[in-house]
Amino acid sequence: MNRKPPKTIIFDVNETLLSLAPLKASVGAALGGREELLPLWFSTMLHYSLVETVSGSYHSFGEIGTAALMMVAETQGIDLDEQEAERAVIPPLQSLPPHPDVIPGLETLAGHGFQIASLTNSSARAAEAQLQNAGLTHLIKKRFSVEPVGKFKPHPDTYQMVLDDLGVYPEDTLMVAAHAWDLAGAKSVGLQTAFIKRPGTALYPNAPTPDYLADDLNGLAKLLV
Repeated sequence: MNRKPPKTIIFDVNETLLSLAPLKASVGAALGGREELLPLWFSTMLHYSLVETVSGSYHSFGEIGTAALMMVAETQGIDLDEQEAERAVIPPLQSLPPHPDVIPGLETLAGHGFQIASLTNSSARAAEAQLQNAGLTHLIKKRFSVEPVGKFKPHPDTYQMVLDDLGVYPEDTLMVAAHAWDLAGAKSVGLQTAFIKRPGTALYPNAPTPDYLADDLNGLAKLLV
């Protein structure tokens, strides 16, 4: 495939850069020890973030995550109030550790002159806390939340916001994510895309194939440099 090497790389945060393992434990505990329900909770959270985007409403990702956890608990016959759900979601979400490949991968990319940014569905305050607690702020100079546009990824306006702020062209910019839906949104505004195959993730067959496929950030760095 013929493509220009990107100059700017935008990273998704949750699951792409940061491990959801602490959330699996806290959400599982809130749901009576049923850690296997984490994917259902996460997909419910994403589902209702899209509902809010389409319907013109906006609550923070943490608020939606809390509501989604209460919904899952109700469907499973588990008693869970709003305060308990919030404690299970908000603090762990802001303290997720980076995957082992993330810091060395980012260091390699930064060392080769790529402009590195991040774009997350988390609120601006939560996103800053996440990346600071994960020790990544020195590697990601420009950090973006969807909060200013009041819409969640994969809405095209979220990616366009970053392009406009950075003053870069989509064809010179690479979106990196472990979520196929995120890359489908990025591709809709002309960005190059890279899929990081974290455990349990898969590509969406009806979307364009990403420009790059890698198992982790070290593998992506090898493809790019």
